[in-house]
Amino acid sequence: MYEKRRTPPIHRTAFATRILRHIALAGCLLAASLGLGMSGYMYFEGLSAVDAFLNSSMLLGGMGPVNPPLTNGGKLFAGFYALYAGLLFVLSAAIVFTPVIHRVLHKFHWEVEQ
Repeated sequence: MYEKRRTPPIHRTAFATRILRHIALAGCLLAASLGLGMSGYMYFEGLSAVDAFLNSSMLLGGMGPVNPPLTNGGKLFAGFYALYAGLLFVLSAAIVFTPVIHRVLHKFHWEVEQ
């Protein structure tokens, strides 16, 4: 997917396209996770779609749930979903910043070898 050590860095437009693809991938993961959270809150807690969206998006954003879970299933789901949301934040940041870090390291090594 990325260029090898001995090849020159890609052009800026290709790099911008690469970053946009990574942002789109992170956005798709977030959208799928939001859908998973909404369905879990609707199933386990009986929340409406709007309330489930609010709780899921607040957990994905790191703020915490708005409506405290009332059922045991809802409490378990909220706990596991909160753990998942924390890991998803780290994963999304890694997906978005990987091309930038790779380019910096690649340019550093490319300049040394010229």
